[in-house]
Amino acid sequence: MSHRASLDWLNFLLADLRGGLGPYVNVFLLTEVGWDQAKIGALLTASGLIGITFHAPIGALIDATRAKRGLMIGGAWLLALLGTAIATYPTIAVVFVADVSMALLGAVFVPTTAAITLGLYGARDLAAQLGRNAAFDRFGNLFIAALAAVVGTHFGQRGVFYMLPLFAGLSMIAVLSIPAGALDHQRARGLDEVIPENNSRPYPWRQLFAERPFTVLAIGTALFHFANAPMLALASQKLALEAKGFESAVTSAAIIVAQLATIPMAFLVMRANRIGAKPLLILAFAALPLRGILFFAVDDPSWMIAFQLLDGVGAGLFDVLLPLVLYGAVLGSGRYNMARGMLGAIQGVGGASSYAFAGSLVVWGGYSIAFAVLAGVGVIALLLILMAMPETVSSIRAEAHVEEL
Repeated sequence: MSHRASLDWLNFLLADLRGGLGPYVNVFLLTEVGWDQAKIGALLTASGLIGITFHAPIGALIDATRAKRGLMIGGAWLLALLGTAIATYPTIAVVFVADVSMALLGAVFVPTTAAITLGLYGARDLAAQLGRNAAFDRFGNLFIAALAAVVGTHFGQRGVFYMLPLFAGLSMIAVLSIPAGALDHQRARGLDEVIPENNSRPYPWRQLFAERPFTVLAIGTALFHFANAPMLALASQKLALEAKGFESAVTSAAIIVAQLATIPMAFLVMRANRIGAKPLLILAFAALPLRGILFFAVDDPSWMIAFQLLDGVGAGLFDVLLPLVLYGAVLGSGRYNMARGMLGAIQGVGGASSYAFAGSLVVWGGYSIAFAVLAGVGVIALLLILMAMPETVSSIRAEAHVEEL
């Protein structure tokens, strides 16, 4: 199997492990276990804030280690164990420990996949390969969401969690099909031996915050995820309450619609060297407040599912674009994965803190008020990117030109 085919399968199979579990946990705790929205939000906030404090150290570990494949395999099996524990023993203690651990694992899968990609292909093919990774991840999400709808409807919501060990095993096979010797670990951390006098060793991590692109990106990321993180959970809860007996099906429908929109966004990122990163960032940040406004204004379940297209344009495009924008922002630092971990922590703080906030808003004023407030935060994030974020893809083009020489 070629390196590219191995990455394709890895991204497809990781879809069940890397991000698809969250909405099902929310709906499962609400409809099966009987927790209310405020309790769910408070637990997710507390566990998330604890877990994300380790994102930057995990990023530093990814930079330093030569066992990147082992990190992926161990993380996949641990997440499978945690998912089955939630389904089997959904107590406060079990859900809390599992959610803290899942927050930690969130710092492993995405950055390590990006590091492996960079270690295999370098700057020259980075935009194209990151877009390809994202496309296969989205195809995987569509497959998993459809499978979860069938399994959840016919075998109960717990069946969704019991699929995790199967996909952990298949992901392990895909990871091991990438030879360890094929990875350039210096390149995987953002160092390149083409210009050794400029890139011989990493610079101090504090210097990252002296770089304007990184600082603006960090603030924008926090605001974006504060506004975006609870939207799918709240929409799924609202849909589930309207569709008794079909909770997994409507949750999957909302996810599928969003993933359909992310596929063309992934192909768009593959052309980022021509389009530029900033126009794509603006598109992603503009879709977020528009989605919140529409959720505020419309209650019809069919339209709410349709509005999830904007999740694919917003969060979907941003997630695909972030590794590329970040690479240009910290180029030559040798701290690429640590910087990704820092952004993951910032992203996690923004997202996790908003769960309790949004859940409390729902209890106090209803779902529409929560969506309106989140949309307002999204507008602030959009204005920041419009006014302060520079273009970063130009530096990647320059490095790719040096590599070709």
